[in-house]
Amino acid sequence: MNKSAIYLVTTTDRREGVRRCLNHLGPLDYSGRKAYLKPNFNTADITPGSTHNDTLEELIIGLKAANPASITLGERSGPASAADVFREKKIPEMCRKHGVGLVNFEELKPEDWVTFDREGLHWPGGFQIPKLVAETDVAVATCCLKTHGFGGVYSAALKLAVGLTPKDFMKLHGPHIRKMIAEINLAYTPDFILNDAIDVFTDGGPMEGKRAKANVMLIGRDRIAIDAVGLAVLKDLGSNKAIMDTPIFKQEQIVRAVELNLGVSGPGQIEIVTDDPESEAYAEKLRQILQAEI
Repeated sequence: MNKSAIYLVTTTDRREGVRRCLNHLGPLDYSGRKAYLKPNFNTADITPGSTHNDTLEELIIGLKAANPASITLGERSGPASAADVFREKKIPEMCRKHGVGLVNFEELKPEDWVTFDREGLHWPGGFQIPKLVAETDVAVATCCLKTHGFGGVYSAALKLAVGLTPKDFMKLHGPHIRKMIAEINLAYTPDFILNDAIDVFTDGGPMEGKRAKANVMLIGRDRIAIDAVGLAVLKDLGSNKAIMDTPIFKQEQIVRAVELNLGVSGPGQIEIVTDDPESEAYAEKLRQILQAEI
């Protein structure tokens, strides 16, 4: 199997970090295609509680350069309402400034959802995602990096997909929550995922938690690989028992994602790529953490 590349940049400047990450991917060409953008807007809490506006705006600028027919940002929040989150973060103003469509998934009508189901899921009767997402030509996603105090253990690229489902906490927050998180990712495949890990939670989360500075951004096309490198970041910083005492590829989100063939199946299949000596030095620390688990 070819290795999945995860591009890593160390920075404290989110706009510079997004530009460097996109440069790693190479020229994007979305000419004539409808693009959907998925942020992390559980709440409007300070990053990593939610996607930082600098990260989001710079990513929109990068997407516009790829010449899509349209860009639509869509999200539902929880426990906060998406309308309140959008307003507090001034997302409508940002979208108007850049000609980006904005859809509040919490306001969709029943006919605006489609059901995804297949044998073996831990979702009785399957789950729903917005028709907008199911029918888009290309999806891109940007996540934060944090621990998750309500059963997810951690939140990054795989967990981001929860915002595509209706606001039904009772259905998700049960004994199979981590498997169910992975399974949502069968319903959409982002072209790439940007992980803003400049600020992270090493305990608590997802809204508030024990803060730490990683000063790193990650980008790649493999959600399992993105999450694995993110977990290595948390291990390097020193996180809670659920992170530190569990091998990365034994985390239940990742175990289930591997079973579903959503990406790499082990740390040896990940290649971390950098563009400067500082980033390379940090990447080597993360490689050693990943290598220790082979």
